Amino acid sequence: MSVVRDIARAYRFPRAVFRERVRGAEREAQALALLFAACVLIFASQAPGKQRLALETGADFQQEMGGVLFAWLFIVPLAAYAIGWVTHAIARVLGGKGTWFSARVALFWALLVASPLWLLNGLVQGFVGPGLQADIMGAVALMAFLVHWVINLSVAERGMKS
Repeated sequence: MSVVRDIARAYRFPRAVFRERVRGAEREAQALALLFAACVLIFASQAPGKQRLALETGADFQQEMGGVLFAWLFIVPLAAYAIGWVTHAIARVLGGKGTWFSARVALFWALLVASPLWLLNGLVQGFVGPGLQADIMGAVALMAFLVHWVINLSVAERGMKS
């Protein structure tokens, strides 16, 4: 099934979609593709807000986006692997039965599932600007990520049976 369709389905059936995503052989290339897709989309979501900042303050748009590019395409993937490792290590201590791979994919898939909301958040920041609306949209995107990560991790650490 397509990734876009799975993202939409994940808002209604998060456990089932996550199970489908990690079923079968552990393919690190697929996990990395999920992570980079999420990072690219979240990177792109920053452009409207940075453009607004550049127009309002005279900041250099390319320099601002260069920093965001470095963060989302180099630092965040490394941090995501480390966070996935730490969460699985903690889950193992608490009795988790999952694998290192499923714990990483739980984080990567949650990022990708929440990325459309980050894109919407970027549009709000670009068109409306900083304020209550942008804060609410950012909180919604963050909560979607956290909720999906917790659900995915709970499925992953139960050994993919429930």
